[in-house]
Amino acid sequence: MFAGLLSIPHAILLGIVEGITEFLPISSTGHLLVVGDLINFGTGSSQTAADTYSVAIQFGAILAVLVLYRNRIFSMLRGITGADLEGRSTLLALITAFLPAAILGVVAGDAMKSALFGPVPVTIAWAVGGVLLLRWVPKSGSLKMHQLTTKSAFLIGLAQGVALWPGVSRSLATLVAGLAVGLSLSAAIEFSFLLGLVTLSAATALDLLKHGGELVDKFGIATPLIGLVVAFATAIIAVRWMVSYLNTKSLAIFGWYRIVIAAICGVLLLTNVL
Repeated sequence: MFAGLLSIPHAILLGIVEGITEFLPISSTGHLLVVGDLINFGTGSSQTAADTYSVAIQFGAILAVLVLYRNRIFSMLRGITGADLEGRSTLLALITAFLPAAILGVVAGDAMKSALFGPVPVTIAWAVGGVLLLRWVPKSGSLKMHQLTTKSAFLIGLAQGVALWPGVSRSLATLVAGLAVGLSLSAAIEFSFLLGLVTLSAATALDLLKHGGELVDKFGIATPLIGLVVAFATAIIAVRWMVSYLNTKSLAIFGWYRIVIAAICGVLLLTNVL
């Protein structure tokens, strides 16, 4: 394979990485960035197309949440007409939580990408997030999603803004923030997933509008679609596993994982592999 091009095996690999990591608190962006570097994906004139592909396959993860949480989404749609008050309250909370990261992304997204999209910042974020999960996680509260106040939803949104730093993990930031404002663990997990649905949909649509043509010119349509389908299938598996696992276990496993992968990347950096 020539450097920067997208082969079917690499499309599948990146789709697996995206699907597994998008909704787990371990950072999909960080994983895609490091794996992309290791397989020499997206160099030279293919860089923009590669970055767009990494965003576009998020649509697979988006579809996974649409399928798995379709009843909740229908509830929010009914809430628009006033037919479901809980659904309307949840929808308003999601919109409120979406705004801080959206504004920060528009204002400072390019600057943050230029400064932070690299293996060193990702490794640091993985390590710090791992320590956080092992040393401090708020206790589960009792609030349901529709009981979130505007202030609490906004605070979750601010936490999501921190996740613009690759390696932090949008899922980690919103999940911990949800617990901190009093959501039950199940509600915090679901709100994190739904907020991810809104945020990823906006980011994917925006990036495809800007650079979709370059993506198709460089990689075609069929191969990126393969990656998207793989991301969809693996995201369903990952989301179901995470919800089941956290019914009886703590978030500690993700903290240890982050520390281990940070250590591995540290070695790769010191040996100039990354």
